[in-house]
Amino acid sequence: MRNILLTAIIIMGAIYIFFIPPDPVGFKIFMKLIPMALIIMFAAMTSSLVSREYKKIIIAGLFVCMIADGVIYWFLAGLVTFFIGHLFYIFAFKSANRKRVPIWAAILLAFYGVAMAIWIAGSQFAKGEAILGVAILAYITVLLTMGWMAIRTRMALAITGALLFMFSDSVLAIDRFIIDIPYRDAFVMVTYYAAQVFIAASIGSRIVKYSVNRNNLIR
Repeated sequence: MRNILLTAIIIMGAIYIFFIPPDPVGFKIFMKLIPMALIIMFAAMTSSLVSREYKKIIIAGLFVCMIADGVIYWFLAGLVTFFIGHLFYIFAFKSANRKRVPIWAAILLAFYGVAMAIWIAGSQFAKGEAILGVAILAYITVLLTMGWMAIRTRMALAITGALLFMFSDSVLAIDRFIIDIPYRDAFVMVTYYAAQVFIAASIGSRIVKYSVNRNNLIR
């Protein structure tokens, strides 16, 4: 059944991205939400090998992001709702934390954060849009925190999902505030849906713990 759902997610996602016209907006929003609803079903049907808490928080995050998909046409409302969705993912990843972030990964995340803050938020401050600039800074911070927490889980699916989410949001922000990006919608939505699928699938990731005696492997 999960494989059927995964196939349906890919098909419905492709239909929305490549075949649904911009108008009417109501129908476009409806079609946009279908893949997310399927992803939530996919997450619900995934057996949790991390913890029940992790599964519940991830599903809550997926639901909030689905709401954000519907209100993103009112940009600030969408930004705030996605911000809340990222908070759910942060709490979920925190509950599965196992390791420190490698120095090289921390440097890359810091570089990304500073670059986006200067480039995106800085452009808004330069235009006198202080409120929007602060909102973008806050969003960059929560996005970085989500990536940081995902890396700490050492779960490949969670890390991949978080990084794809960061890429999707970055392309959207650059296109909206800096320069038009060809095929933006395809870049944004393909990576966005993929990110949510990977995050949902991370519910089934296996966490390996060690007892005090490292010779005793506890799964």
